[in-house]
Amino acid sequence: MSEAASTHVTLAKSTRNSTTHDRTREGALLPSLAPLLHAWLPRQRWFAGKGRPVTGFSLVSATEMLPLDGAAGPGLLHLLVRAHQPPHAEHPADDCYQLLLGARTSLPPLLGGALLGRVEQGPLAGRAVYDALHDPRLADLLLERFRRPGSLGSLRFERTAAIPAGLPPRVLDAEQSNSSIVYGDAYILKIFRRVFPGTNPDLELPLALGREGCGRVPAPVAWFEAPGPQPLTLGVLQPFLRDALDGWRLALGALGEGRDFLPEARALGRTTAEVHTALAAALPAPALRGAQTRQLVARMTQRLEAASEAVPALVPYVPGLRAAFEAVTDLGHRGGWAQQRVHGDLHLGQALRSADGFWSLIDFEGEPARPLSERRRPSPPVRDVAGMLRSFDYAARSHHPWDPRWAARCRDAYCEGYAQASGSDPRGEPELLRAHETDKAVYEVLYEARHRPDWLPVPMAAIQRLAGPAAA
Repeated sequence: MSEAASTHVTLAKSTRNSTTHDRTREGALLPSLAPLLHAWLPRQRWFAGKGRPVTGFSLVSATEMLPLDGAAGPGLLHLLVRAHQPPHAEHPADDCYQLLLGARTSLPPLLGGALLGRVEQGPLAGRAVYDALHDPRLADLLLERFRRPGSLGSLRFERTAAIPAGLPPRVLDAEQSNSSIVYGDAYILKIFRRVFPGTNPDLELPLALGREGCGRVPAPVAWFEAPGPQPLTLGVLQPFLRDALDGWRLALGALGEGRDFLPEARALGRTTAEVHTALAAALPAPALRGAQTRQLVARMTQRLEAASEAVPALVPYVPGLRAAFEAVTDLGHRGGWAQQRVHGDLHLGQALRSADGFWSLIDFEGEPARPLSERRRPSPPVRDVAGMLRSFDYAARSHHPWDPRWAARCRDAYCEGYAQASGSDPRGEPELLRAHETDKAVYEVLYEARHRPDWLPVPMAAIQRLAGPAAA
């Protein structure tokens, strides 16, 4: 986003045009909300700048989706706000966040947990401001905007199919980097909290797979964005697979019952290969050759060095991990490896199995902590394979007593299924697979150290294995 775009403010109302009075409200709006945002925003699960102070906010855009001065009920305000923080080596830029805020003179007890606070001055003085996604009336208004696509202020709504009215909303409380609302067990709306210029892969890739006729990924029904030279994807509405269970819960259930997970893992491998085949046809990419291979290894090495600075426990293993990356460079002169668009953050929680055993893949956003440009970059398909192999290891270590053989058998079955559907066994490129599994484990170490320290021993065990001579 350009600097000019980052300071542009549009306050659009659904019932009347902006006036001089409205522009005055614009200037006073963010300063009046800033004290509440300073306290509330860093506590949110999806806030990316934890550990660094917020020094200020700037308004990217504001759209009044439901009048804030209506006496009969709540107002709904859509904001894109840039949070300013001291620069950091791993996080050099300020982040832009999407907020949907409700405003009421009196807050019902049901919404007490969503409260940001009461505004003391400015256009919302005396109002209670809260996270609007938890308000059924305001969540229903969002669905109505999809039913009547078009522009509203700084927002644009699109849809590909008719959407029924009157579907009751409920917010999912699962731990995630975004926010999701389920409507009547028919649709799920993902709201991207941290937004970037450019189309989000969670919209781009499912649309491409739908055009390719791939039934393994729910196709978007509607979405909304902030238009511009590089539009900001703000949310995607997709079918909700209400009878499906995610692979993580299924794997833990198998472990708890003392049984293997081999048929499921093999079927999941076939599903992954089918999605990769469709992505390669829909969005082809050139092969990964010498210079690009060196760039790939350089990025992996940079991430390793940054993670070892942040997590001292990594330091003793850095030489062995670096060797895993260098092995890919050493083989790069032999020819090119295939690369294409991939899922980018594939694990058991991103796979859903219906009652008839049909697997689907969801959440194509990629690893949220990485820049959007990196998440949209073509990669070797083994990147997704490595992510799933790491997930089997996570599942096994979540069960006591830990059985490493359970994870190893699942890993083999998954690769066998992948080979059956694609004709290419990921284990046939051991150096490339090891490098991507190492890169994934390094990412996990950094994530767990920051967000879930109790889980840090899980990726550290993989680090020890991948850095050792046996892995080579």
